This record gives sequence, C-alpha cells and structure tokens, in this order.
Amino acid sequence: MSGRTSGKNAVPEAKSALNKFKYEVANELGVPLSDGYNGDLTSRQNGSVGGYMVKKMIEAQERQMAGK
Repeated sequence: MSGRTSGKNAVPEAKSALNKFKYEVANELGVPLSDGYNGDLTSRQNGSVGGYMVKKMIEAQERQMAGK
C-alpha cells in the first residue's frame, strides 16, 4: 500500500470550506488560481498553495491544542 489517499475527503462536508480556504491562500500568496482550468500554473505555484494551507492548518491546530 502506497499510503496515498483515494482522493476522497475524510469529512465530505468540509469540501466547500477547504475549497474556499484554498482560494484564500492562493490570493494571499498572489497565485492566480481560478475556478476551472489551472494548467497554466507552475508546479511551484500549485505546491506553494498546498504547502501553505498545511502550514496554516497545523498552526491553527497547535493554537487549539494550547487552549488559545
């Protein structure tokens, strides 16, 4: 088993919130992410959005665990 997920969200109800979060992060980073085709973006641009999303989610979880 490769450790990859099947592409399905563990919590399907979170899909729209994650999608909104993705566009907010892209905007914050200046990545011109659009609804629909984004094949003209570089791997670096797309990766920066995903990486920053993870960073922000970890920070939020750490704050929650610290009771803030």
